[in-house]
Amino acid sequence: MQDAKPFTEYADLVALLEDRGMDVGSTPDDKARAERKISQIGYYRLSGFSYPCREIARDSDGKVIKSHGKPKRLNSFITGTGFSDVLDLYLFDKKLRLLMLDALERIEIHLKTVIAHETGKQNVLAYSDSSLLTPKYVNSFKDKRGRIRNKWDEWSQRQASELERCKEDSLVSHRKAKKEIPIWVAVEAWSFGTLSQYYEMLKAKHRAKIAKRLGVSNSHELSRWLQELNILRNRCAHHTRVWNQEANNPLNLPNSGAEESYYSAFGMDQDSRKRIFVLITICWYLVHQIGPNSDWIQHVIDLLDNFPNLPLNRNNAMGIPAGSLNSDGTINIDLFL
Repeated sequence: MQDAKPFTEYADLVALLEDRGMDVGSTPDDKARAERKISQIGYYRLSGFSYPCREIARDSDGKVIKSHGKPKRLNSFITGTGFSDVLDLYLFDKKLRLLMLDALERIEIHLKTVIAHETGKQNVLAYSDSSLLTPKYVNSFKDKRGRIRNKWDEWSQRQASELERCKEDSLVSHRKAKKEIPIWVAVEAWSFGTLSQYYEMLKAKHRAKIAKRLGVSNSHELSRWLQELNILRNRCAHHTRVWNQEANNPLNLPNSGAEESYYSAFGMDQDSRKRIFVLITICWYLVHQIGPNSDWIQHVIDLLDNFPNLPLNRNNAMGIPAGSLNSDGTINIDLFL
């Protein structure tokens, strides 16, 4: 194991950025501001936003050198990289996270309501009724390490813990009165992850009814979308960078049904379907189904079209296809409407 990097004072960190080619400004006030921002945000957190502005390593023939399948970055910054612009990218990402959380809140609350309604018809204690689930999730299995596991048991333990920890008045009153907790009360305590996994475990006929309420024809695809939206929600909630994150696998999009024309208009390839733009299109589709008068997407596009002035490619980093752009490089909002 390598030794940890040595501790470095704020002023020395600013000097390090300058040594590597970042423009922090020429006046004492500029340098003082850079020190102050690093002290507020943290050098390590900011480095995640300056990293795409570092020069790419090339061999003697000019070919890009790769590390773990991605271009290797040097310590030196691309000419034109300014501290203020990196800070603007940090603020851009913050605004994007808040917008995504706004959409995810609407989706989560609506999904809780729909799941509680559709499963509550079958059993008011649906969360304890394994007959509503696909058998493979109820049956025990041996994992790659040889351990015996049961997805249903694991989920039940987690949701029981969430019910126990929840301080919502409705949950507290049920516990104090020793009353059974119906599904429409229980879901209020569930995390997005618990909610999305419960949906995934339901039998196809139940998933299909829930998906239909969201305007989605393929309930399996919705399950996969919810997994990625849960990851996105966690990143947003923990203030982790989202603007250029890349998923391991591309999301599938509808190739038939009413939704197909909406998604196909963007022309997203496999790489695009690993990045934030595909999640924006999915969030908007779901939000628009829930609240047709929402103007959420307008705020998102206004933000994306005011991307910071940095020497990097916004469209590649965010997965925005060329077919989604107007002739002036702005995003074509008509594709969303």
